[in-house]
Amino acid sequence: MTNYGSFRRISLDISRRDATTRLPWIVPFAVLIGCQLAGSPHLRAQNLLKNADPMSAVNLLPGDAAVLEMEETKKDLPCTTTSIKPILGFDMRFHSGYEISIPLKELAGDGQTLTVVFSVTPNSAKDSPRYFSQKFKVPQIPDDAGGKTLLEGGFDLGEGGYHVRWMMRDRQERVCATSWDVNATLAGREQEIKMTIKPSAVEASEAEFFKPEPPVERKAEGDQLKVKVLINYAPQQSASAAMAPVDASALTSILRTIAREPRIMKFSIVAFNMNEQRVVYRGEDLDEIDFPGLGKELRSLKLGMVDYKHLANKHSPTDFLTHLVQDELAGNPADAVIFAGPKAFLDEQVTQDNLRELEGIGYPVFYMNYMLVPAGSSWSDAPVWRDSIGAVVKRLKGLEYTITRPRDLWASWTDIMSHIVKLKLTSTSAPSSH
Repeated sequence: MTNYGSFRRISLDISRRDATTRLPWIVPFAVLIGCQLAGSPHLRAQNLLKNADPMSAVNLLPGDAAVLEMEETKKDLPCTTTSIKPILGFDMRFHSGYEISIPLKELAGDGQTLTVVFSVTPNSAKDSPRYFSQKFKVPQIPDDAGGKTLLEGGFDLGEGGYHVRWMMRDRQERVCATSWDVNATLAGREQEIKMTIKPSAVEASEAEFFKPEPPVERKAEGDQLKVKVLINYAPQQSASAAMAPVDASALTSILRTIAREPRIMKFSIVAFNMNEQRVVYRGEDLDEIDFPGLGKELRSLKLGMVDYKHLANKHSPTDFLTHLVQDELAGNPADAVIFAGPKAFLDEQVTQDNLRELEGIGYPVFYMNYMLVPAGSSWSDAPVWRDSIGAVVKRLKGLEYTITRPRDLWASWTDIMSHIVKLKLTSTSAPSSH
């Protein structure tokens, strides 16, 4: 199960007497929702059936409406449905959902379509259910197939209690139906977190990481705050050929947390990739972070591939980081520089001599180091030593924050803004005191 419940997978194994075949449609659920995976005609999106006034009528098929209304457990289509406990994601919203297990023999034939319809009703608004639909188009399955298939779906929640009514039917109108309750609760230090979804709200899971950020009402009083962000957009496993959805969610959530800060008036963004050793995107002196533009450029990354010229020069990674730091920090007009990304371990560190011209810079430097500890692992399994970017930040007398869970992101940004504001006030009040 993917950490934080934000992303689901769909997998299908076919076990025959003489072979076991894994079909090529293991897909992150975040991609499934948006139907963005090339070459996946078998997958259909999850859709919120009604986004307008929740009191208005929803166009459900009569049979589906009757099944949901009765709330009887049905097994005409043999399946086992397991609810997924709401878990807080890096995007500061709860992610919940369900897992469906079906014997493959029940899907045997030339092709099958499974239709899921369900409602999620807040306990505080029992007359306002939100309805969803989801379709799975199953490929041809032999009659002698053994084993089971696992399907998954999800939705986003704000704080509160909810009741879920759920059903699935096939082309023969066989039905599997059930219901359950879920509670999304912030506990302990998480209660101070500012959520990005209102209490008792139910929404479809977001498909696009780089959708535009809603406008933020900026605080224009006093001196304008400017920040520069240098983000190493890369998977935790540097050799990975693809960006894991949970990694992409964490990194874009870090950027969105910064973008939503009302006290910041100007942004400069530099997205780079240590593996390719290149700057992928640059945006200077922006009023708002251009997430669609950033996403477009980041899609050009060829993760898991290294230019042979870089392999031939063992100093190449360190040279890239050295020049990046020198070029972006020297003469920087921002009130703070923030590095963000997973740990980047290089064979050679940036030398103190190469940082000498940056000594005594008049702005703070921070490092929001994303390091997710996989489920089932402990902190003793995680690399706790400082990486190459962290070493640079330490030499510049900056602060490093490890982000391994959503509350770490919230706490680190709260502390960073406290430092930026205090230093800004100190720097502006010093001249006036003379």
